[in-house]
Amino acid sequence: MPPSIDIAIIGFGEVGRIFAHDLSRNGARVAAYDLTFDGQDGIGRRQAAHGTGVRAGRNAADACSGAHLVISAVTADAAESVARDAASFLRPGQIYLDINSAAPSTKRRSADAMAPSGACFVEGAVMASVPGPRIAVPILGGGREARRAADLLNPLGMSITPVSDEVGRASATKLCRSIMIKGIEALILDCAAAAERWGVSDDVFASLGATFPSIDWAKLAVDMAKRVQDHGIRRAAEMREAAQMLTEIGRDPVLSLAVADRQEAGARPRAPAASA
Repeated sequence: MPPSIDIAIIGFGEVGRIFAHDLSRNGARVAAYDLTFDGQDGIGRRQAAHGTGVRAGRNAADACSGAHLVISAVTADAAESVARDAASFLRPGQIYLDINSAAPSTKRRSADAMAPSGACFVEGAVMASVPGPRIAVPILGGGREARRAADLLNPLGMSITPVSDEVGRASATKLCRSIMIKGIEALILDCAAAAERWGVSDDVFASLGATFPSIDWAKLAVDMAKRVQDHGIRRAAEMREAAQMLTEIGRDPVLSLAVADRQEAGARPRAPAASA
């Protein structure tokens, strides 16, 4: 049995809830905070957290007080501001693991903002969809304390592979992959919609199958449409971070921005995403 440690999670959306539940179940003492805890349904959300063995913090500072390790699981566009806020109350020796799908430059700015606090910034690049593998989802770690973060969390069921002492490389790997995966999803949405409109779906998928025989294109079209419906808003934000990465290396980001727009347009309407 791994030694019990105190973990705080900032952001109690889908990923934050999954991580909190699994870490708590595997022996960690977990606290969490999310802006929605202060909203209209705040009492219900706090009670839901408590029901999974998670202490709901009064605010982010309260949730993180005494934690060995803090996991930031917010949204890509909030990642830097949350890190800057956390730097005001974190203490030397605490690890801050940022698992948001943000651009390498965003992660580096967050690390720079964290440095004066004495807390240790570690980037985490989540390399697959979380709901399936849950806490065992492959994560690439970056930063000087990535190994220590892995040593603390992997015995609790996580799968962190340190890849670099330099912040940015893990996130670059994630976003380069995202350009392909999210781009394919966007292309399939348009392909499937046009093929259905013209009644040529069977012919189109058969032709694609002849070219790429290892792929069941009809099934992939259904699966990817579901992914976009469920996660398009978050994936759009991720692709805008990819566009930022491309801009910073002198590449025109127009394709990544178009993919972001298509992901957002294909998302099923839902309540505002949780963040902190």
